[in-house]
Amino acid sequence: MSKIKIVTDSSVQLSDDEIKKHNITIVPLTITIDGQSYVDGVDIDRETFVKKMKESEDLPKTSQPPIGLFAETFESLTADGSELLVLTMTKSLSGTVDSARQAAEMVNPDKIHVVDSTFIDRALAFQILEAAEALEAGKSLEEVLVIIDKVRKNTQLQLVVVNLDNLIKGGRLGKVTGRIATMLNIKAILEVKDSNLDIVGRGRGQKVVKQFISDRLDKIKNENVKSIGISYVDIKNQMDELKDQIHEIKPNVPILSYETTPVVATHTGLGAFAITYYTED
Repeated sequence: MSKIKIVTDSSVQLSDDEIKKHNITIVPLTITIDGQSYVDGVDIDRETFVKKMKESEDLPKTSQPPIGLFAETFESLTADGSELLVLTMTKSLSGTVDSARQAAEMVNPDKIHVVDSTFIDRALAFQILEAAEALEAGKSLEEVLVIIDKVRKNTQLQLVVVNLDNLIKGGRLGKVTGRIATMLNIKAILEVKDSNLDIVGRGRGQKVVKQFISDRLDKIKNENVKSIGISYVDIKNQMDELKDQIHEIKPNVPILSYETTPVVATHTGLGAFAITYYTED
C-alpha cells in the first residue's frame, strides 16, 4: 500500500505542532491589501495582516492558489509514489477546490484525491486531524473518507461579526441594510453549514454577543464534544477568558484558541470570533 500524504490550503486553523506532527502540506492563498499582494503565511503573518487591515480603507481580497502552484506541489509530493488526500476550504468562499481538482487531473488523477471540506478554519482542521490519525493507524483511503464525512456531519461552526463593514463591502450584506445595521450597532451571527455562509441571527450591542456565548456554552455542556476551536480577529484577551469558561465545563476536551487566518478575517473583519466544535455519536 502506498503512503498517503495530506495537503490543505492556508485557510485552515492548525497549530505549528499539529502541522509538524502529521507532516501536513499547506498551499497558500494570496492576500491583496491596498494593491499589494502577499503570499499567505510566507510574505505576511497574521499579526501584520491585522495591522494592515486596520489601516486600509479598502476590503482586503483573497485569491485562490494558482493551478500551477497546486500542480507543482502535487508533483513534488507524489514523486516517491505517494498518494495525496487534499482537503480544501468550502467552495462557497473560494475557488480553491476547483484549482486543486484541475491540478490533480493534470498531474495524476488516480493518485490525488481532492475533497471539499465544506468548512473553513478550525472546522477544516478537524477533518484533517482525524484523517491524519486514521492514516497513521493504517486505515485505507476508503475508511478515511468515511471518517471525514462523519466529522463533517458532526461539526458546528458559528461566529459573531461585530463590525459589518467587510460583509457589506464583500456583498454578503446589502448596502442599505448594512448602513442601517451599522448605525443601530447591529451584530450578526453567522453559520457555516453545507458549504454556505449564512446569517442566522442579529441583534443590537453586546447583548446579542453575550447571548450567543451563553447558547454555545449550553450546547457544548450538553453534547459529547471531542474537540473545540476558538478563532478570532484581534481580541485575544476576551477569547482567553472564553477559553477558560469552556474549560470549566469541558475540562478534558482539547481547545485551540488562536488568531484566525487572513482568509477568514477578510470576510469577518475586526473583532469577529468563532466557536467551532465537533461531537462523537
